[in-house]
Amino acid sequence: MSSPTVSELAPSVTMPAPVREPVVHLDGVGVRYRVPRERIPSFKDYAIRWMKRTLAYDDMWALRGVSMDIHRGESFAIVGHNGAGKSTLLKLIARVLRPTQGRVRVVGRVAPLLELGAGFDYELTGRENVFLNGTILGFTSADIASRLDRIVEFAGLRDFIDMPLRTYSTGMVARLGFAVATDVKPDLLIVDEVLSVGDGEFQAKSRERMDAFRGQGQTVILVTHNLVAVTKMCQRAAWLDHGHLRAIGPVDEVVAQYDAAIRDPHS
Repeated sequence: MSSPTVSELAPSVTMPAPVREPVVHLDGVGVRYRVPRERIPSFKDYAIRWMKRTLAYDDMWALRGVSMDIHRGESFAIVGHNGAGKSTLLKLIARVLRPTQGRVRVVGRVAPLLELGAGFDYELTGRENVFLNGTILGFTSADIASRLDRIVEFAGLRDFIDMPLRTYSTGMVARLGFAVATDVKPDLLIVDEVLSVGDGEFQAKSRERMDAFRGQGQTVILVTHNLVAVTKMCQRAAWLDHGHLRAIGPVDEVVAQYDAAIRDPHS
């Protein structure tokens, strides 16, 4: 009778699945806004009521009890109706808003494109705004200068770069903002409806750049009402409804649930 081999004597071991690294971690997050019950016409009236302690407020929870992880290198969508809490959630992740309750942890450099023209001065030229926006993102003038031609070329604004931003169309402003934010290659790119503007060629270039980010281990968070774009560009999604997290998971499943709820509001 032959002796057992070492492999037969050793107990079988199941290797654990690799753990994906979260770059965004939200734990029981809530954001509360205090809304005055009545309109106060002037600062003087506000000061008088404040001194008399007659100001009355209602609490409005933009987010309540939201917990989720977003992992490094994935494209993640946030869907929901207007007023669902999507923009508030993005502001938390961008570190421009603190939660009323819960904890938010974000790893790495964040480039937020939360609204068109954010961080721009409309009296300055496009060129000057590239330097202004790059400085806000934490880069030196020399570093921005080395990127300038590439940024202008990607935005397609070579003939307009020395004109004041107030002469730009909405789409041109969005293209410039996206070109700056994505050229600096952040660890986490937050895009809020920006890709809904611009022509088809620019939208295609934007999608290609975001796909390249994922391949380099960077993370993209996308908010848009365009569900077709969400399913094409993202791997996972979260559905917010009146400040609550209704679903999170593979993008096809979450979008299907959200779309069904839109079609049947009583579901």
